[in-house]
Amino acid sequence: MSGHSHAKTVKRVKEAGDKKRGKAFSKMARVIILAAKEGGGDPGSNYKLKMAIDQARQVNMPKDNIERAIKKGTGELFGEKLEQFVFEAYSPGKTAIIIEGITDNKNRSLSEIKQILNQYNGKLAGAGSVKWLFERKGTITVDNEQETISKEELELIAIEAEAEDIYWHNNTLYIYTKPEELEKVKRNLEEKSIKIESSSLDWIAKETIEIEEKEKESCQKLFEALDENDAVQDIYSNLKL
Repeated sequence: MSGHSHAKTVKRVKEAGDKKRGKAFSKMARVIILAAKEGGGDPGSNYKLKMAIDQARQVNMPKDNIERAIKKGTGELFGEKLEQFVFEAYSPGKTAIIIEGITDNKNRSLSEIKQILNQYNGKLAGAGSVKWLFERKGTITVDNEQETISKEELELIAIEAEAEDIYWHNNTLYIYTKPEELEKVKRNLEEKSIKIESSSLDWIAKETIEIEEKEKESCQKLFEALDENDAVQDIYSNLKL
């Protein structure tokens, strides 16, 4: 596996100002609502809900917001009708991207995303034409910025925790697992007192590609514009960081 090219939601929210933080909380609430709707309001028996709540807590989303989102998902409170979407596209330099989101109007969101892609020299791709370049993986992020533990020791702990693969980007370690083993590996790491920044199910590029610096800057502008859209949750790319 070549590496991770997905800007983690948790890190973005931690670094965001109040306005962006409010928007991010709104996006996370949608994830919680859908998870509760699909599997019930008990995180003990609904792993997707547990994962969504964990992510919300990691960015200090207020407890009341979390509980309200769960109740909307279970129908105890009125909530808008939401559905998930996955769009495949190409960005500048012919890099492949997967755009995941949650919306109350799929046609409107599709139109908005098409407009953003056109504005930044990207284009929508047919279903299946991009996704085969990626694999579904569990991803655990460990921030070792303070270097409280050596990289070699952290790698060894990850391997012993039954990680499938690992990848460093600066001082952040991405630990990959099979989707069904994400919770087990996470628990193994926590038992070793490893502080986890985030855990999620992601689309990981099988191979990443290099492009010119100018095109890379254009891609970054596109990703930022997509991220500003209320319905977009995550953007995955095979662009080499």
